[in-house]
Amino acid sequence: MRTLAAWESFVKTVEHGSMAAAARRLDCTRAQISKQVAELERELGVRLFERSTRALRLTPAGEAFHPHALRTLAALADSRIALSNLGDTPRGLLRISASVTFGRLHIAPLLPGFTERYPELECELVLDDQSHDLIDGNIDLVLRHTRLPPDDAVARKLVALRRVLCATPGYLAAHGCPETPADLVRHRCFRYLLPGEAPVIELRDAAGQHQRIAASSRFRFNNIDCILDATLAGHGIAVLPTYLCGPEIRAGRLATVLDDYEPVTGFGQHLYACYLPNRGRLPKVRVFLDALSQRFAPQPPWETFRAGP
Repeated sequence: MRTLAAWESFVKTVEHGSMAAAARRLDCTRAQISKQVAELERELGVRLFERSTRALRLTPAGEAFHPHALRTLAALADSRIALSNLGDTPRGLLRISASVTFGRLHIAPLLPGFTERYPELECELVLDDQSHDLIDGNIDLVLRHTRLPPDDAVARKLVALRRVLCATPGYLAAHGCPETPADLVRHRCFRYLLPGEAPVIELRDAAGQHQRIAASSRFRFNNIDCILDATLAGHGIAVLPTYLCGPEIRAGRLATVLDDYEPVTGFGQHLYACYLPNRGRLPKVRVFLDALSQRFAPQPPWETFRAGP
């Protein structure tokens, strides 16, 4: 196992460009990385790196060895997964990543009952609005609403995530209810703040035609909970996902407007479960995907507001 640790130190040093960065990734000291790489060089009888005060470069021998090291470590990881996959009982640690708001509202409440059903299973839910690397983050399953699922992972479409335009009844009574998309320019409008995007609201009608309206507010947020709070406080009209605002609409605290149009955002229209191909065979991943499918089908629970109060 010391040899394999040295191989991993070598691969991480190449990947991150320095032994210090590799040490941070592997949660050890730079001296440990340096020692392991030196031992590997002695074992192989070649120098793998050209060292200088300013840079660390692969030697020709290091360049030749690198792809072999990658394949060996990948094969070892596959072997471990295959062994843990023996039998059909979900067991071990299941690590799930989801965005902060969606995960808090719709994934975290599932875990107590899920772990009670499978007593040999533990779950960790990592809530972060930034995407996690499935390998380096040691994540079994990433739940993301996105237009472009990652190419290096299996992406299973779980559920459509609809968005609506909504405001408080008090705001609409005071400022008027927009009857056409062009009317939005007369209102304070909120949408999720994405870097580099113009302050516009994009709407799609039933025929698939798109309209872009230059509508915004003098204060903006890159947090969906802040947008909901501002809307509930009567500050304007917002583009909100129904998984967040559905209960507020059902309770009458918010009302939808321009119902013949669907907001279009950079996040896409669906929630995907993303996982590495070898993780999809694990019983713990399979049963959690099944639990999500049962939870969201035939209609996700947040869409019940459409049935009326």
